[in-house]
Amino acid sequence: MSDTLDCDVLVIGAGLAGLQCARTLQRAGVHTQVWEAGDAVGGRIRTDRVDGFLMDRGFQVLNPAYPAVQRHIDVEALQLQTFGSGALVRREDRLAVLADPLREPAHLPDVLRSGYLVPQDLLALARWAGPAVGPSSAMKAGPDTPRSVSLDAAGLHGDLRRVVEEFLAGVLLEDDGSTSTAFTRLLVRMFAFGSPGLPASGMQALPQQIADRLHAPVRLGTRVRSVDQGTGRATVHADGLSATARLVVVATGAGAAEELVGLTAPATKGVVTDWFTMPEPPAAPRMLVLDGRTPSGGPVRNAAVITDTAPSYAPPGQHMVQASSLVRDGRVPPVSDVLRHVGELYAVGTGQWELVHRHEVPQALPVQPPPLRLRRPMQVSESVVVAGDHMDTASIQGALVSGERAAQGWLSRTASRTGR
Repeated sequence: MSDTLDCDVLVIGAGLAGLQCARTLQRAGVHTQVWEAGDAVGGRIRTDRVDGFLMDRGFQVLNPAYPAVQRHIDVEALQLQTFGSGALVRREDRLAVLADPLREPAHLPDVLRSGYLVPQDLLALARWAGPAVGPSSAMKAGPDTPRSVSLDAAGLHGDLRRVVEEFLAGVLLEDDGSTSTAFTRLLVRMFAFGSPGLPASGMQALPQQIADRLHAPVRLGTRVRSVDQGTGRATVHADGLSATARLVVVATGAGAAEELVGLTAPATKGVVTDWFTMPEPPAAPRMLVLDGRTPSGGPVRNAAVITDTAPSYAPPGQHMVQASSLVRDGRVPPVSDVLRHVGELYAVGTGQWELVHRHEVPQALPVQPPPLRLRRPMQVSESVVVAGDHMDTASIQGALVSGERAAQGWLSRTASRTGR
């Protein structure tokens, strides 16, 4: 026999969307519970600890420029450790530096020697990126197209195009140029105005901060098997436990939401991240390293000496590099290929490097094709809504906004019913 609970709102899933939804509702005095199938909060934002090393599941960063992060997150409490503003680019003969001269003035001579300051390429990049740093309305002007089409239209070609594509491939988890240009520019805007970094205790500190501020704790290890959508109330069934609620918010991943309530899930993109330790770190500025060669020397889309930026990710005196590659048709590259490629990027021997852990995340991000849909309808029925970054934009910003939308929609509906 199963226990049956009762609440006003039951949130399924303790990722960013579910947690933000619950926090907003609980602050408004709504009796809200959160059920999570896993053993900790975070959804896709989880941090594993192995032999004293911190490793996020799939290389992730927190950009404090996201408006929802500024509204809802105490970034200072996370002790954000920021990357340098720029990238290192492997050329055939050297490791070039492309850095923001305003934020990284010490690297201006390196940038001038990079070989990428070709006037026509810089003008083309400015034409393409201009809407990203101008008024927000400029990003939405005109028809939306795939990223590759808009870069072609701007006339960006050659070596600088290669660098831009490599950087965006690691951010968007695709290298075919299929992502919405409008969405890509939204992300570029955030990079232009923010300095991404890593919390001292790992990326999971972000959702954990929200969870710690809930009035009622998340019920972990509670996997929902079915949702009965009734009129006025819904019933949720988990193993040995059931609950009824006036509203159920399905804040799981897109695939699980499709299984539970039939909302068609978008396609997703995957990433595999390998974490290596070594006796001595590569000598390089604390920036991402990209492969600027044509063709690329291997599967890695970006790598970084994590402990140069975030020493808290390793025991004292130890060093760690992350290398992220794309998942293609469910296939991941062999660790040996990744290790060889990272060694080429930094131009160092890797014979003494050791793999600490590999994260394979096949459903890391929903696709975001053109035309960009900033909002998908959330309501499935009178008693069920769906939240998550697949309902908004595929980002931390989208997840937080989606959770807030679900909560505010419920508060607005109940207020109208009661005449408040």
